[in-house]
Amino acid sequence: MSETREEEAGEGWSPRTTLGKMVLEGRITSLEEVYDLGLRISEPQIVDRILPRLTEEVVAVDAVQKQTDAGERRRFRTLVVVGDFEGHVGVGVGKARQVRDAIEKGVAEAKLSIIPVRMGCGSWECRCGTPHSIPFKVEGKCGSVRVSIGPGPRGLGLVAGETAKVVLRLAGIRDCWTRSEGQTSTRLSFAIATFDALKKLVTTLTPELWTA
Repeated sequence: MSETREEEAGEGWSPRTTLGKMVLEGRITSLEEVYDLGLRISEPQIVDRILPRLTEEVVAVDAVQKQTDAGERRRFRTLVVVGDFEGHVGVGVGKARQVRDAIEKGVAEAKLSIIPVRMGCGSWECRCGTPHSIPFKVEGKCGSVRVSIGPGPRGLGLVAGETAKVVLRLAGIRDCWTRSEGQTSTRLSFAIATFDALKKLVTTLTPELWTA
């Protein structure tokens, strides 16, 4: 999978956007720089280029039926999470008639939504100073689902539901407490609510503190 990414982001890639050209020319080499400049990622190859060790995981595949004049039309919806276990994560949803196509669309959307996640050790029980958790408590929501993520001491692990664990693990968070409410059995809402909480680690901090 990584070899395919490198080929897509290599010589055969012709950027369509200014950001893509800057990345291909080596003028931008990290996701943090992209956010610092306030630029929008519109090409998945940009992420392939600056995060070559990205891993993707399919969280859910659901059949979706739509009633049309010609009868019922069946499509598949996939929920995909991408991350590098080093402070970068994205969540995407893809829809298509074939599962494989839906997964590919989900992966592409997850790359376009990827964010930097500030790591830290904000637990009063630990204070080890290593980036194994998050620096402070954050909350996110999607529909009826509310997710609260708090710093945890080293060795605690991820105290979270299975869907939230995928997002947190791929982001690189190894220890944290979580609390959730609402229809958490809806994996799509649960994943997006968790992702929304992690976004707060970016929006509530200035760029120079991302790697502090």
